[in-house]
Amino acid sequence: MALPTLLPAPPSPPASPVAAAYARLAEVFPGLHVDERARDARLPDGADWIGTERMAAGGADLDAFLAWDEEQVRRDYQAAARPDVVASFGLHRYAWPVCLLVTLPWFLHRRVPRLPARNVAFHRPLGRLAVRVEEFACLPGDPAAALPGARVVADEEALRAEVRDALAEHFEELLVGFGPRMRRGRRALWGMVTDEIVEGLWYIASLLGEEGRALAELERLLPGTAKPYVGTAGFRELAGSAEVCGTTRSTRDRATCCLFYTLRPEDTCLTCPRTSDAERVHRLAATA
Repeated sequence: MALPTLLPAPPSPPASPVAAAYARLAEVFPGLHVDERARDARLPDGADWIGTERMAAGGADLDAFLAWDEEQVRRDYQAAARPDVVASFGLHRYAWPVCLLVTLPWFLHRRVPRLPARNVAFHRPLGRLAVRVEEFACLPGDPAAALPGARVVADEEALRAEVRDALAEHFEELLVGFGPRMRRGRRALWGMVTDEIVEGLWYIASLLGEEGRALAELERLLPGTAKPYVGTAGFRELAGSAEVCGTTRSTRDRATCCLFYTLRPEDTCLTCPRTSDAERVHRLAATA
């Protein structure tokens, strides 16, 4: 007996404007889990959770947050890192996933959540994030425009401005706490944030099979004139990659240094200006 054909249900506005993006992130990158809370719910606190607002205030809460990085360096490298290096590691490990909270919903669904420091918490040992989205921007015609907190903007460029503004609002608060620990000027601090925006979405997009689109989107997002960000996305074709890797690969040079060389001078990042193009091609070929 043949089963009746079931017609798909008509689309309905999602329960959350960002839930689908965060679920997709968990699928391709299981090491990062985002726990989205209701608009009127409290974020977790204690038991290894720390609110971003508390980190931004500096003091004992930020000391406790960075103690994890200090211990990790001692354990993994049998060395003590300078305080500014520890702070740089801590900011990187926070900023890389947090940038994705904004950039991935924009990239996948053209929705941009506003996430001030009070609306994000971080579970240090597990690398988990808890968020509360009270407001978001979207384009005309998006079903999510009917949800509470929605703001409809005119076009793609206006939405890109929302991405930049949302991230600037979040990190402007956070850098008040981190800045003095890192012993870097404002331009260097925002150069680091710029790098995290670019490299986080670039990596996740490659897992999604959408690297090419991400490169183009990031170039438009960061044209080099958007303050407080530093420089452009800066992608370029990696010389010699087609011959060795079988296809042309893209690369970029970071705007700032992560300071890992202070622990292992010979072990630079793939996008570090200290790493030659020949070395980059060699590493990519080895991991293809």
